[in-house]
Amino acid sequence: MEYDIGSKIKAARIEKKLTQEQVAQLLGVSRQTISNWENEKSYPDIISVIKMSECYDVSLDYLLKGEEKMKNYYDYLEESTNVVKSNDNRNKIVTIFSYLLIWASAMIVFWFFTSGNDAMGYGLMFLRFILPVTTFIVSIVIGKNNFWGKGKWAFTL
Repeated sequence: MEYDIGSKIKAARIEKKLTQEQVAQLLGVSRQTISNWENEKSYPDIISVIKMSECYDVSLDYLLKGEEKMKNYYDYLEESTNVVKSNDNRNKIVTIFSYLLIWASAMIVFWFFTSGNDAMGYGLMFLRFILPVTTFIVSIVIGKNNFWGKGKWAFTL
């Protein structure tokens, strides 16, 4: 017989003669959340699983394992608790976006807001100061945060 986490927590709740409302109150969640967990529309976080284990007097092994491992639940837990990975991805995107925004701003100012007389001055300022300094700073940020591993310095080139 195949068991999933939803049917296990429902069976444990019924065996303890508790309603979804009672369990929701004990866990500090809504009744709808309990229903969603039992119907596997969503999964409980690990803290809620531990609380249910205590509330129902069942082991974590009973709730989390069956004859087959619960791959979907483990994937969900890994994804929901991997904050570092998501922060790294966000930092990479922000770094690249900032760099490209500075380059785009420099080009817009150079092409649209310079007349023939001051184009040389702006050109020197952008090409010899703003863009190299920006590239250097972004390279340091990429290197410090170890974005892209060994290929981190290729971004500068």
